[in-house]
Amino acid sequence: MSIFLTGDTHGDFTRFKSKAVKDLSLTKDDFMIICGDFGGVWSDTPEQKHWLDWLNERPFTTLFITGNHENYDLLSTYPVETWHGGQIQRIRPNLIHLMRGQMFELQGKHFFTMGGASCHDVQDGILEPKDPLFHMKYQRLSRRGALFRVNHYSWWKEELPSDEEYQTARKTLDACNWKTDYIITHCAPTSIQKLVGNYTHTPNALTDFLEEVSQRCTFQMWFFGHYHENLIVKDKYVLLYEHIVQLQL
Repeated sequence: MSIFLTGDTHGDFTRFKSKAVKDLSLTKDDFMIICGDFGGVWSDTPEQKHWLDWLNERPFTTLFITGNHENYDLLSTYPVETWHGGQIQRIRPNLIHLMRGQMFELQGKHFFTMGGASCHDVQDGILEPKDPLFHMKYQRLSRRGALFRVNHYSWWKEELPSDEEYQTARKTLDACNWKTDYIITHCAPTSIQKLVGNYTHTPNALTDFLEEVSQRCTFQMWFFGHYHENLIVKDKYVLLYEHIVQLQL
């Protein structure tokens, strides 16, 4: 039994077609964890259903946390259940969303999960589709190459955790005396983000909360995505993008 991790997929799962993955001889008892920006629950279309079914049929079980590029309206339609000690949403039998502020026991190790991140490409605003001037604003911003998004179409406020999710996370960490084996997030703690991000990635409530976790929590390794690089920071913070790494249990 093995556990692998990778970074943002944004609905593109072709990396799992590689010969390197096929040669691993994996089973459904092996896990592939995507560190946010899964992007596979985005639109209720035949193409998306095809790819979700395709993932479900892989020889491994796919797990993911959320990022800032997810359709949270659609994701919220999936029921919540308990699995391996934490709350999940089962997208397919072998395709599972690991929810925020949860602790999971996988192959004898504990994983704390806290998905979410803040979009950094919204400097020119969030448009409301019901705004009478929506089309005019959209065309004007598009013509000048502005950085903007559309509420409930390409941006959701749920990209950042709610107060309830922060409370759940603290309760989970209190229960284990702020000790775990691994931490899986999409964005990084504030101090780590300063080392890997650029000027567009600014501190926010989530990165500051994760900074508190990094200071208070005892852990072996921390895996995250979001910044579109593959990098090891300060020995135990692992930034992932296209690379697939195997956890040494």
